Order: sequence, then structure tokens, then C-alpha cells
Amino acid sequence: MARIEDYAVVGDLQTGALVSNEGSIDWLCLPRFDSPACFSALLDTPDAGRWLLAPRDGGPCTRRGYRDGTLILETEWETPEGTVRVIDFMPPRDAVADIVRIVEGVSGSVKMRGELVMRFDYGHIIPWVRRDKYGLHAIAGPDAVYFVTPAPLQSENMHTISEFTVSAGERIPFVLTWAPSHVGRPHTVDAEKVLATTYAFWRGWASQCTVKGEYQEAVLRSLVTLKALTYAPTGGIVAAVTTSLPEQLGGPRNWDYRYCWLRDATMTLQALLAAGYSAEAAAWRDWLLRAVAGDPADLQIMYGIHGERRLPEMELSWLKGYENSSPVRIGNGAAEQLQLDVWGEVLDCLALTRNSLLKHTDEAWDLQCALMEHLETIWDQPDNGLWEMRGPRRHFTHSKVMAWVAADRMVKGVRESGLPGPVERWETLRDTIHRDVMANGFDAARNTFVQSYGRPELDASLLLIPRVGFLPPDDPRVIGTIEAIQRELTEDGFVLRYRPAESDDGLPGDEGVFLACSYWLVEALLGAGRHEESRQLFERLLELRNDVGLLSEEWAVKAGRQLGNTPQAFSHFALVTSALELHQDTVRRSDTPIPPESAERRRGGAGRGTASPSQNR
Repeated sequence: MARIEDYAVVGDLQTGALVSNEGSIDWLCLPRFDSPACFSALLDTPDAGRWLLAPRDGGPCTRRGYRDGTLILETEWETPEGTVRVIDFMPPRDAVADIVRIVEGVSGSVKMRGELVMRFDYGHIIPWVRRDKYGLHAIAGPDAVYFVTPAPLQSENMHTISEFTVSAGERIPFVLTWAPSHVGRPHTVDAEKVLATTYAFWRGWASQCTVKGEYQEAVLRSLVTLKALTYAPTGGIVAAVTTSLPEQLGGPRNWDYRYCWLRDATMTLQALLAAGYSAEAAAWRDWLLRAVAGDPADLQIMYGIHGERRLPEMELSWLKGYENSSPVRIGNGAAEQLQLDVWGEVLDCLALTRNSLLKHTDEAWDLQCALMEHLETIWDQPDNGLWEMRGPRRHFTHSKVMAWVAADRMVKGVRESGLPGPVERWETLRDTIHRDVMANGFDAARNTFVQSYGRPELDASLLLIPRVGFLPPDDPRVIGTIEAIQRELTEDGFVLRYRPAESDDGLPGDEGVFLACSYWLVEALLGAGRHEESRQLFERLLELRNDVGLLSEEWAVKAGRQLGNTPQAFSHFALVTSALELHQDTVRRSDTPIPPESAERRRGGAGRGTASPSQNR
């Protein structure tokens, strides 16, 4: 089975497919990111559905990469008989979904083999397949797939096989089209024409990027990946295209990440705005406002791509799991948890919007006031925490810090933007929460903040204390926390979220280092004035990307491989914000826009962004 880092992603802004370095599409959900998969070999065997297209003798490719600034994947094999290239892409969606593969002879003559195994409903349903004058037509329930190619096709044991030879200069297209089964056969696209339009789309999108500097290539690849994770009809951004890729190989920490998390909200906006993508930032804000509308007591940590609230979790017993890591889960029961930090995350995100996108009155202010009024009644309750722990609820320090953030941003909305609200009450609450955190969440003897009140464990979320402005980034208590995390919560210099064996998260087993948290350390070190150490860690993190620039959620230090769902939005957003701050040699609070680099350079650079005493009461 391919390693997680052996996969590249292609997509059409409504779903995404994973393509291995052996030329096999092993994961694809249609028609949406969160739909049942029609290719599920990633989580089982090829019989669960895949589409292989590679030299007959097989094996990993010689080289592969994306065309510059696009999501068009080119994979090449050099064989004794010649060189062949496979071009994989999905045209931006129209009424139906297409996945296009073009086999191109580069030199010599290469014998090729294709194997198409359609299995709807996560490998559970074998469709009825018929041949017609155009190609193949597979149908089962609501799903219909049409497969068109000039290459020969034959059926073997419910697999569709194509064996052919491609010579230098030849280009042989394969087009797979999904449509609802009740609408009839859609028009089949011309592979070469949609290749040209897809290239033009992505190059046009990439040209809007304002980022320059040393890490420009890594930032642009991350931004293209994040665009690929965006569900264009609503503006929602999924955490990853996959479900149940394990945080520990062979273990049970396998979750469905095909939904939109509110914890990503502020970093998402900050990264998109700083890179010049104000339209995507505005679409994300609008998705957020629609999703959270309603009773403030019903605020969730995650939603579906249309803002759906019910995401019932279930296990798919017929799938073995990636490298036998079971169970395979769809849906996510953590959506029903109480996580107090999300109120602060939403209000922080909307404060950033107010400071950057909005030119007129904040029309969402009434919603923000309602969220704040509810938080006032619950901020002192125990919760499940940022990491969705399934053990007993606790008073997590990060949750309390984010409650402080909520009050702080509302105070600033009144004091700095002239919006109406009980500002004295919110100022009093802000001060009360700050005192509570300092009294219960800080271990003075060790000079470090702790994961939860009354316990000694550390947590990577404590690195966000300066980012949100709770304390200045060079405060001695922040420095002490950074150093404690470096001593006690790292492996090979990379940061763990927490230590599961000590933190009672309700699950057996362990996990890898968490890549987003390691980028948080990059920012914390930069804010603390340890510039070279920050840069060195960032460059080590860049080396963990795969050969096409993708990051999953975690990294297994001893095994030297990626873990968790992929490609991971949280990892890529953290990469972007860290790179931009290193480019400008400064850190900024989460509610402060990172200016475009051209404007920054015209001003001659900025000093390190620290919070003033009035901001840290």
C-alpha cells in the first residue's frame, strides 16, 4: 500500500481525488467532498475501487509534479522501452464532475495497463456496467458514471481493463464523468480543450498571489492546495479530502475530516487576505456567518460544507482501514461536543474581518453580541477542549484564553469601531477571565502555562497565547512556556499536541507530532526574538512536505512518514502564515491583518508586533 506522502491531489473545487505515485487513483468521493467514495482502495484493497493507469510493469514513477501554479498533475515513468507521461486533472465543475487522464508518449513505445474498478458507497456497491457506442456506463442508485476513451476496453472479473501501447508523440485521453443517475448521459468533454481551460483557470488564480520572497514557492503551492479544499458553491473549506487516515498506524485514532472546522477560521482569513485572495476570504466569512446563524447556544465546532449541523458518526465495518488501521469512520461525533474556544475563534475571525474586509458597518454585529452574551453565561464551565478530547470535561487553559479573546474583541468593537454594546461589562469580564487564567492556568514554579487547571500537563495550544494577544510575545511567562514545550512536548524538535498517555483523552494509543503546532512554535520563537531558531525550524518543516508540496496532519518521527488525513488545511494555513511572518520578520496578533508584502516593503518594514499593556489586562 502506498504511503500517505505518496499521494498527490487533484480536484474541481467540489471534490478531490488522491493519485498515488504508481498512477492509481485510490480515493474519490462524488459528487462532493463528503459524498460516499467511489474509489476507496486507500482504506482497503483495490477491490474497494480504484483507477490505475501506468506502465504495464508497474512500480513507482520516475518523477512527478504539478504544472506551475496549477492543480494539473504530471507523472512520468522512464522504462527500458521509453518514457511515458500521465496528465491528471479535474476541470472546475460545471453541471457534472469530470476526471481526465491523458497518456502521452514522450519517447520510445511503452506498453500501458489501465484498470478501472468502480465501487460506489465506499466500496460496498458494485454497479451495473454496460457498454455502449461511447464507452462504458456504470449505474447504481443515485450514481451514474460514464467512461470514454479510444483505448481498447475489456471486462475481467468485474474490473475494466485497458491494455495498449503508447508511442512518442501520441496522446490517448480517458474521461470519467459522474452525473445523477436520473438525468441521462451528459456531454463528454474534449480532454485537450478542458486541459487548456483548466490550465488557464489555475494560472489566472495563481497570478493573483501577492506573496514574494524566499518561501514564495512553498506558499503558492499551499495556497493552491487550500483552494482545492474549498467547496466553491458555498465558500466552505474542508479540513482534508479524506476520512480515517490514521494518527497512529494500526490504531483507532481515525476521523472524518471532510467538514469545515471553526478553529481554522481566523488563520484561514489571515492567510487568504495576506496573499491577495480577498474574494476567497469574503466567501469564507459568508459561509461562517451562515453556518453559525441561529441560537448561540447551538454553536458547533464543525459544520458540513453547506453549513449542515448533523454529522452523525458511524463505522464502515467492511473496510479494513489504511494499513489495517480500524475502524473507518464517516461523520464526526465531535460536532456535538462543547468546546468553549469556538466562541472566541468566531469573534476573533469577525474582528479580523472588521479590521480588513469591511468598509461600512459590521452587519454581523448583532450576531456577535448574541454569541458574546451566551458565552458570558458559560465561559467558566469545563469543556472538551480544542483537541476534541473524548475523556472527561476539564477547565482547559486554551478554552479560557479564547473566552478572554471573545471579550477583548467585543470591547474593541465598541471602543475602536464605535459599535454599540455593554462595553464596561465586557471589560470587567475580560479582566476577570485574565485573572482566572493567571491564577489557575499558570504554574509559577515551572514558569509555564499548563493544559488544564490543576494539572501539570502541557499542550501545544499554549503557544497561541501571544498570537491572540493574551500576553506579549516576549513576556517572560510566554518565554517560559515556549521553553517548557521545547523540553517536554517535542520529538526531534517538532511539537506534539499533547501526550495522550498523560492527558486522558479517552482513547488508547499514541499519535505523531502535529504539524500545525510546529508552525505555531515557529511564530512563537519569532515573536520571542529568536529569529534564526524560528527560521531553522520552519525550513525543517518544509522538508516534511512530500515531493509535490503536500502536508498531512501529522508526522511520525521514528518512521519518517506522514500520518493523518491529507492534504490537511490546518497544516497548510499554518505554513502560509509562518512564511509570511518570516518574510516580514515580524509577528502580528490574530485579529490584525498581515499586510501584503509589497506594501510592507514600501513602508520599509515593520517592527515586531507585540501587544501593548492595555491589550493584556
